[in-house]
Amino acid sequence: MPKGYIQRMLAEKEEILLMTRQHWFVLASAITLEIVFIIVILAAGITAAVLLANPLIAISLVLLVLPGITMTHDIMVWANRQYMVTNRRVIQISGVINKSVIDSSLEKVNDVKMTQSFFGRIFDYGDVEILTASELGVNLFKRLGDPVHFKTAMLNAKEQLERGVVEKERELTIPELIAQLDQLRQKGILTDEEFLTKKTALLAKI
Repeated sequence: MPKGYIQRMLAEKEEILLMTRQHWFVLASAITLEIVFIIVILAAGITAAVLLANPLIAISLVLLVLPGITMTHDIMVWANRQYMVTNRRVIQISGVINKSVIDSSLEKVNDVKMTQSFFGRIFDYGDVEILTASELGVNLFKRLGDPVHFKTAMLNAKEQLERGVVEKERELTIPELIAQLDQLRQKGILTDEEFLTKKTALLAKI
C-alpha cells in the first residue's frame, strides 16, 4: 500500500506507533489450494508432454492462468489489510482498489480482549476485540500477528493520551506559577523588579 495514502489519513501531529497485518498463516491458508492446483497442472502437463510426445505443456500453461490470478488476488488482499495504532486511534484498512477504513478513537476504547488458541500461542497469532463507546460497539481483529504487542501498544497509547489530556486540563496553582516566574528570573528572562511585580499580583489573588 502506498505510504502516501496512509499519511493522508493522519491528522495533524498524529503519529503511527505500530503497523501490522494478519498472521502469515492467513495468507498461507488462502493460497494453499491455488498452489496445489498449479503443481498438479504442471505435473500433468509435463507428464503428458513426455509420455505422449505431445505439446500439452502449452495447454497446461494456459490452465495456470486462473489459479495464478486468484493467488495474486489473495496475496494482494492480505497485503492491503493493515491494522495500525496511532497516538490517537486504532485504524483498520482493507481493500485492494476500493478502500475500507474503520477507526476507533482511543478515547472511546472501554476495554480490550485478546484471545489466543493453543496453536496461536505457539505461532504467535490471535484475535483482538476492542470494545468502544461508539455506535459500532465492537471491533474484532481476527488472527493478528503478535497480538500481545498490538494490545500493549494500544493500551500504552491510550494511557499516554489520557495523561496528556489530564495534564492539559489541570490549571497551574499560584505557587506553581510563581515557581515558573522564578525560573525565568534565574535565567535572566525577567528582571528582579518584573518578578516581584508579577509575584505580588499573583499573591493578591489568594
